[in-house]
Amino acid sequence: MFRYVTLLFAAACGMSVANIYFAQPLLDNLSSEFNIDYSIIGILITITQIFYALGLLLLVPLGDLLNQRRLIIGQMLLSTIALVIVGTASSSAVLFAGMALVGLLAVVTQTIVAFAATMAAPAERGRVVGMVTSGIVIGILLARTISGILTDLAGWRSVYLVSAALMLLMVCVLFRVLPNVEREVKSLSYPQLLRSVFMLFAQERVLRIRAILAMLIFTAFSILWTSLVLPLSAPPLSLSHTAIGAFGLAGVAGALAAARAGRLADRGYGQRTTGIALILLLISWLLISYTEQSLFALVIGIVLLDLAVQAVHVTNQSMIFALSTEARSRLTAGYMVFYSIGSATGSIASTHIYAHYGWDGVCWLGASVSALALLFWAMTSRATAAALK
Repeated sequence: MFRYVTLLFAAACGMSVANIYFAQPLLDNLSSEFNIDYSIIGILITITQIFYALGLLLLVPLGDLLNQRRLIIGQMLLSTIALVIVGTASSSAVLFAGMALVGLLAVVTQTIVAFAATMAAPAERGRVVGMVTSGIVIGILLARTISGILTDLAGWRSVYLVSAALMLLMVCVLFRVLPNVEREVKSLSYPQLLRSVFMLFAQERVLRIRAILAMLIFTAFSILWTSLVLPLSAPPLSLSHTAIGAFGLAGVAGALAAARAGRLADRGYGQRTTGIALILLLISWLLISYTEQSLFALVIGIVLLDLAVQAVHVTNQSMIFALSTEARSRLTAGYMVFYSIGSATGSIASTHIYAHYGWDGVCWLGASVSALALLFWAMTSRATAAALK
């Protein structure tokens, strides 16, 4: 039964997080329809990520204070409304407001991850977290495929309206099967709850180190996926939205391959897994730089990049969830704020760099960030090992 619920958690996470990534292959459509300058359209993704970060700080910690079942169902219902707002937007102001709400409420994924970690046995926690977070990464990647196909078939608005219908269906399923886990909850006020997130950063060295790693790897992830539509849709490639979205399938292969990282973390190999993954992340940019000469090289590069990012992410979460049973939602919130900062930074930087330096500039940026992540891991490896003893 728990395996079925875990798979359901993964599906719910994938659907929820996809909502903030549907726009990435649609940037040219949205630029044309709402008359937003092509060189700054990446700001739409950045605003979504900023509000996602706000949701991490303001909503996710509530999982340590309120009933998680009600919190998950309530946020998903509100997400459905936000998606309808985006899908029916008649002006750029409504579009931006709707996307901000989508970003704010998509943090339900992190409440689900923390809930799954709480339900799992300690020896199985890494595997469960790996499975659920694989759902998140697959959702992020398939968002581009689904978005491209639906846009070519029925226009960009259909992407958000179809997602709203699926979210409502998922709410009905979760209402029936989501376990109502009663647990001892500390009597904290909401301001105290939020302050305790910052206190955890002061107390936990592993959280600080892993949060910075998350920021760097998701900056690299976002540098690729925000700007990839630009060279693929431009001459000489000039691919359709469906073809561009299909590259997300290559990323899914990488994400699935990385699911084993949680099991390795359970066995105490988290540090080694992280180092190998970061080396693969750096190598991936060499292959990605050949995008305009070889789409096959791009596919291999995407597989390696998504394998590396997911492996580090799962390992990070396995490590931080072991720090405190009572504060998993707050640990998740603090950690994921850095993920969101990285995603927002990568989105705005990549479109700006592409406009001025082309695809080669984007690849140099991604490789530089990846090299910095590897260097940071090497410098903090001993401190992490000492903190985990």
